[in-house]
Amino acid sequence: MTLTPHNEADAAYVIRNAAAGGTTLAIVGGNTRSGFGNAFACHDTLSSSGLTGIVDYEPAEMVMTAKAGTPVAEIEAALSANRQMMAFEPMDHRGIMGTTGEPTIGGVFAANASGPRRFVAGAARDSLLGIRFVNGKGEIVRAGGRVMKNVTGLDLVKLLAGSQGTLGFLIEVTFRVLPVPQTVETIVISGLDDAVATQAMAVAMAMPVEVSGAAHLPQTVRGRFLSGRLPDGEATVLRLEGLEASVSVRAEKLTAAMAVFGEVSRFGAEDSRHLWQQIRDVAPYAGTPQKPLWRVSVAPSAGHQLVAALRLEAGIDAFFDWQGGLVWMRMEADPEAELLRRYIKALGGGHATLLRAPEQARAVTPAFQPQADAVAALSARVKQKLDPAGIFNPGKMAGA
Repeated sequence: MTLTPHNEADAAYVIRNAAAGGTTLAIVGGNTRSGFGNAFACHDTLSSSGLTGIVDYEPAEMVMTAKAGTPVAEIEAALSANRQMMAFEPMDHRGIMGTTGEPTIGGVFAANASGPRRFVAGAARDSLLGIRFVNGKGEIVRAGGRVMKNVTGLDLVKLLAGSQGTLGFLIEVTFRVLPVPQTVETIVISGLDDAVATQAMAVAMAMPVEVSGAAHLPQTVRGRFLSGRLPDGEATVLRLEGLEASVSVRAEKLTAAMAVFGEVSRFGAEDSRHLWQQIRDVAPYAGTPQKPLWRVSVAPSAGHQLVAALRLEAGIDAFFDWQGGLVWMRMEADPEAELLRRYIKALGGGHATLLRAPEQARAVTPAFQPQADAVAALSARVKQKLDPAGIFNPGKMAGA
């Protein structure tokens, strides 16, 4: 049964009854991230889709408050009308997850969904200032506020972001927004292998030109971006944003510096926006739901080493974002979780999250990076405090 409260009092009532009766609840927004996390089962589904609307938005303050079930499209339309944006570029998971429906703003923060700008602008949780949620006892909790100086409850704000609906049912979120850059341009260096591309991106990031996106698209995926209009060969792409005059000057400096690595071309605003949206949404791996897909976070210098090592032992395809530190990795057959995580550890550590896999593989593969014993114990204590009856998404995350 799907339960859809339309106000926080009704949500609290539903949760109190569930806790009293030992009824487990699958927490969803638009359900566009269905399949995330470990396989789990619940008695009922509790949806935030009935909690909609922008509560407060003052463009001059660059802060918005919205109900958790508000569609992301509605949020973006209101921001666009004032030439503002969510700087963390929340990705749309529908393509890679094979889902439908409308992503919600609560789901964005529950998943801590962050895109290509994350490595310079921060993650979704870094823009989250305040929340209202219902805990597992049916209590309405307010944490944080509309300004960062209001730190009361800020730890709770950060805990709920990325908790995948295992700690509470979000009612309302308050978050920071930023102006939309006047223009954007992308510098493309062609023909670099993964290792040299990593060096080129490191050089670009060290320059005073304010690169806001750095990705490497190997030959196996290059043709799936911009309808194949990127130049031949592997594409290493660097994004510059800001005022037109500033972007023009910075692009000239970056083009000159990157020419030592290979052939350089430039893409203007329209193509750039389309390209980085496709990178954000992992467009090459949409439409293949039976092939396991990993989101791997490692040191930028280790990403290409990880892929090279794995290619010797498993069938994989991959491309790189966040200067090489985020690896989107599609496996051709099994998830190969043990092999992947062993190499991650050998290369200095990181995190591998399984976003999708066939049902049989999901049932036996831990979706999240195993936690150290001390961290797992702390996570369990947090879960016990916020959801003592264990009714929210039980088993979706390790220790949850």
